[in-house]
Amino acid sequence: MEKKNDNFIMLPTVDICFKGLMSNPKVRRGFIASLLKTDPVSIHDTMLLPTELRQEYSDDKLGILDVRVMMEDKSQIDMEMQVAYFENWDARSLFYLSRIFTDQLKRGEPYDNLKKCIHVSILDFIYFNDDEKCHRTICFCDEDSGKKYTDLMEIQILELKKLPGSIQSSEDIIKWMRFLGGKNRKEFEDMAKTDEYIEEAYKELEKLSADERAKLEYEARERAIRDYNSQMNSALKRGELKGIEKGRALGERSKLRELTKKKMDKGLTIEEIAGMFEEDVETIRSIVEEIQGGHTDR
Repeated sequence: MEKKNDNFIMLPTVDICFKGLMSNPKVRRGFIASLLKTDPVSIHDTMLLPTELRQEYSDDKLGILDVRVMMEDKSQIDMEMQVAYFENWDARSLFYLSRIFTDQLKRGEPYDNLKKCIHVSILDFIYFNDDEKCHRTICFCDEDSGKKYTDLMEIQILELKKLPGSIQSSEDIIKWMRFLGGKNRKEFEDMAKTDEYIEEAYKELEKLSADERAKLEYEARERAIRDYNSQMNSALKRGELKGIEKGRALGERSKLRELTKKKMDKGLTIEEIAGMFEEDVETIRSIVEEIQGGHTDR
């Protein structure tokens, strides 16, 4: 009989686990309060919305969000957990934010019905390599003055890999980031002691981890993420090898070009040069044409 792992605990960076945590109203309220820099008590209602975005036309790109929340004032927050590096994450986040924003209005409704929409990217990789800032808020601003153009759209980026080694900060968002980026039960227990809402998140995490059906879904998602990462790493290695081979080939051609030029200066024919270097005539002919045409290798 397989021995049961009583110490098993899900990781919030797996999107299925994150969605499960955000299904708890108290957890959701605490996390959103940290994003908005307000007291959780001031947040009275956070309603989960369908995560599949409406398609107005049949050829519209399908959008499926991780967690979509409507606040009491009808403003919306989209939360996305992303583990694997995503090259065009800026474009992806703008796409989803724009879809949520425009999805608010039905045909004929006035623009003043539009409410604020916030996209939250929780990244388990480093996207901004030029600084150590782990949490940033991005909005539309005048490029020269820095004055905010509108408060209706906002992006928050949380880079979990940039968190410092110890707690150090009393900011609620940093506490939540440390919890979401936890890798073992001890780290979750330590963070649960710092805040009643994070404590609730830890209790919910334990419930999810003890649910056999949720565990099967979680493990399937983990395997999919591992397979994806493995494929990306293999593709990267293949690309590196092709780059090395291409560089070697360019280097060899450059050397052959140099030697061919010297033989041309001595009056040798294409056929004579090809025979001397044991190369086919067409290769030497193309190199001679490059030299005579003033072209360089690319």
